[in-house]
Amino acid sequence: MMGCENQNFTTDFILLGLFSSSQSSQIFFSFIFIIFMMTLTENTIMILLVLRDSRLHTPMYFLLSHLSFMDILHISNIVPKMIINFLSGSRTISFAGCGFQIFLSLTLLGGECLLLAAMSYDRYVAICHPLHYHILMNDYVRNLMAAGSWIVGTVNSIAHTVYALHFPFCGSRAIDHFFCEVPAMLKLSCEDTTLYEQGVYVSGLIFLLVPFSLIFVSYVQILLTVLKMKSSEARKKSFSTCSFHMIVVTMYYGPFIFTYMRPKAYHTPGQDMYLAIFYTIITPTLNPIIYSFRNKDVLEAMKNMLKSKFLH
Repeated sequence: MMGCENQNFTTDFILLGLFSSSQSSQIFFSFIFIIFMMTLTENTIMILLVLRDSRLHTPMYFLLSHLSFMDILHISNIVPKMIINFLSGSRTISFAGCGFQIFLSLTLLGGECLLLAAMSYDRYVAICHPLHYHILMNDYVRNLMAAGSWIVGTVNSIAHTVYALHFPFCGSRAIDHFFCEVPAMLKLSCEDTTLYEQGVYVSGLIFLLVPFSLIFVSYVQILLTVLKMKSSEARKKSFSTCSFHMIVVTMYYGPFIFTYMRPKAYHTPGQDMYLAIFYTIITPTLNPIIYSFRNKDVLEAMKNMLKSKFLH
């Protein structure tokens, strides 16, 4: 067993990944690279707009700027390694590199789950209790929400990373995934991981089902309030916004829940890999578009920033 454990620190893992040497894989690689650049650009612009424009100094955009920063870190934690491996022809990742990917990924995934719930609460208060908005969503509350998302996500990630990496990997070290993710790695362990899987399930309840339920309830309350509005234009606009938000939230939480809340025995080769594309690559690209760039204040702030650049 000691020899087995020592291999963890001396032997690299192999990421089987999304790409092969076929022509279709090269097209898919180009698509992923374009999405990666789009995500970095969109989210960086969003952060700069929130910092520069005083009209965006509100709790909603403050939380959105944290979401954008999380999305930048998350996709940067995964896609550059995919690009390097594809261009170099190598599929290896060191034990330390794998551990770092797990830690940062779980920190950001957990933090984003909590942050999305905080954002839905912000919208709930703004629409359902507008007169109390500045009391219920003051600077202290918004800072607590943002800091809490980062801190709780980090603490949870440390626990899972340390526990997941202590398992011995005695057989194949080929991970059927495009990055180091806990469910994919558990399948390589030659030790019983049942107890740890139960811990993952509990974390799933806290970070996935509870926030998703809160988001769902918040938007139901928002829609009920919207239906009482006299203006048909306001109802139409609010319903459209809520619908887009729920689509993105479902695309994020759905595959995430399906991946992390199933027993190891029910995970099929490659399935987790394709599900992970939704919450690691697609939603970071969609978040700025759905939550921000469809908003008049953000578009106006962008116009002002472009004008100031051209004028100076």
